[in-house]
Parts: sequence; structure tokens; C-alpha cells
Amino acid sequence: MGIKGLNRLIADNAPTAIRAAEIKSFFGRKVAIHASMCLYQFLIAVRQQDGQQLTNEDGQTTSHLMGMFYRTLRMVDNGIKPCYVFDGKPPLMKGGELEKRTAKREHASKQIEELKEAGTLEEVGKFERRLVRVTKEQNDEAKHLLSLMGIPYVEAPCEAEAQCAALAKAGKVFAAASEDMDTLCFETPYLLRNLTFSEARKLPINEIKYETVAEELGMDRAMFVDLCILLGCDYCETIRGVGPVTALKLIKEHGSLEAIVEAIESNPKSKYVVPEDWPYKQARELFLNPEVKDASEIELKWSEPNEEKLIEYMVQRNGFSEERIKAGIEKLKKGLKGGVQGRLDGFFSVIPKTKEQLEAAKKKRSDSSAASKNKKAKSAAKKRK
Repeated sequence: MGIKGLNRLIADNAPTAIRAAEIKSFFGRKVAIHASMCLYQFLIAVRQQDGQQLTNEDGQTTSHLMGMFYRTLRMVDNGIKPCYVFDGKPPLMKGGELEKRTAKREHASKQIEELKEAGTLEEVGKFERRLVRVTKEQNDEAKHLLSLMGIPYVEAPCEAEAQCAALAKAGKVFAAASEDMDTLCFETPYLLRNLTFSEARKLPINEIKYETVAEELGMDRAMFVDLCILLGCDYCETIRGVGPVTALKLIKEHGSLEAIVEAIESNPKSKYVVPEDWPYKQARELFLNPEVKDASEIELKWSEPNEEKLIEYMVQRNGFSEERIKAGIEKLKKGLKGGVQGRLDGFFSVIPKTKEQLEAAKKKRSDSSAASKNKKAKSAAKKRK
């Protein structure tokens, strides 16, 4: 699920950390992609006209294969070298969140049975999407497809987002790509959102720079992680009534969750109630010291696709168009042949800003924000007159 409200909070309080870009602007980049989230996305979105998932002649779902093949092809065709990271075992603390998701699926299943009697196809389809989950077999099928395509993948020991971030931090890839905002908690230099969305949706890819987020929010990593836990993560519940604005205010005022908990519990008039046995310290540890493979020991290798076996797997076994698969294979061959052409910015080193420059930039943003508010206030006053 990711961190609730974090994207909006960053957009409002650290806007320069987010850059909207077209896919072609990432030409020459290597990117680590949260595979399980992509597969879920494909199972939800890739459908027939009647709303049902794609299937082969044996009735086996193939929506995830179509999504994986064509969305990966789109990236390669735009000069991106993707690698996929698959989830390992979930942390024990995530069990509660997984139980909630199971309960929601069971509830949706009951509602579908009721809607089949009197509901519309659109209503039934809406609840059927809530039942979607990625199976082990579908994960294995996606891995097999990627190996035939010549695209590398990594099996994370635990959370895929953490492994994606570790690869980015080690310089193995430029960025982590995921829709889960909690990827920022693992300190990925860059987070890409919407990268694997359908081209038809015409959504820009959002590039979020972690360093700028931390700088503009005025936080170190520990404070940022505490903010995210307060906003609500998969590892533990949050303090009821504390939304994004209040969470940011509390962290700014107190500096840590320990101090926030102490302030709330020492104030009998506080309107907030800390959950009993709230395991925020354990959640923080999972973010600060995640279980990941050593990125220095991971070799990412892109190779030419296995044309014969790809056709056998996608066309003969799963019923996709031979003409389209062959055209896709040619694009893969062209895009994955040799090394990626170097980006111009790869020939230059970035000189870090001095403390004075950072302070000046911060003051400029503050002055600009104050001027904007003053202008709006004057405009509102004129309208009242």
C-alpha cells in the first residue's frame, strides 16, 4: 500500500523534489523495478473488452505476461535498461496488513455474488478487481518470460522496494521504480512513478529525488522515516486523527516519534491516543536496516532475447500474435544490443552545493512562497471590497 498521503505532502512542501518527465528523457538509464507491483497492475489493467482477464486456450490467465512483455518492450524501445526485483518473504510485522487485504478480498467476493443477481457488469468488474492477487505461479511465469527476453531480475530476500533502493544506492541502477512511496524510506536516490503504466493513460513519469525531499522538509533520514510511520505504513497502525499536515507539524515540533509519544501521553487533554503497544521502533528498524542482498555481489546482465523459445512460449503456448511477438523481439534485439549509449550528463561530475548555497536557495523558496501568499491575500481583499 505504501505511505498514505506522502506524495501529496511532498508535492505541497517539497515541490522541487518532483520532476514530471516523458519516458524518452530516461534514455540511457538503468532502472530497478518493483516486479510484484507491476504484475498486480497488469492483472488489474490488462483486460478483454468484456472486462475479463486475458487467458490462453487452457483458461490460464495471461494478462500479466502481456503486460510484462509490452511494457518492458516500451522501456527498452526508449533506451531504458530495466531489471525487475521480486518480493521475498514478507516481514513478520507486515502480517496484519496482509490479513486486512485478505479480509477485503473475502468481503469483495461476497459482494460479487450479490451483485451477480442484480448488479451491472461494471459493478461486478469493480469488485472482481479487488480479488486480484499475484500468485507464485504468475511470478514464476514472469521470471521465465524475462529470462527469455534477456532482461535480468533479482529475487529479494524480503521487500522488493528495499532491494531496488539498495541497487540504486550502490550505483547499479539510476533509480528504483515503484508506485509505493515507502521506497523513499529505503533512501533510493531517485524514485520513478508511473514508469510501467499504459502509454494510453498519458501520465507523465514522476521522478522524485530523495535528497531534495529531505533538504526541503528539513529532515535527516531518521526524521523522514518517523514521519512516514506517523503517516501510516504497512508495518504498524498509526495514531488516529493524525493526517499528513498534523504529522509534519508534530515531527517538526518534536523531532522524533519517542518525543511525540511522550508529549501525547503526558498531556491528559491531548486529542490523540497512541495505540497500545505501538511497535513504531520495530517498524523504524525495518526501514533503516532492511534485509537485502549485497548490491556489490549482484551482476545485472542484459542479453539478446531467445527468439525461438520466446515464440514457443508466447505464441504457441499462450496464444499471442506471432507477428506482434516477432516485431517485439526485433525491438528487443535492437534495444539490448551492446551497451546503452552514454548520456551527456555521464561525462560531467556534479559539484555539490555549499552550505551557503543551500541556505540561499531555501531562503529564496521561502520568500517566493511568502510573496505568493501575500499576492493571494491582496487579491482576496480586493474581491471582498
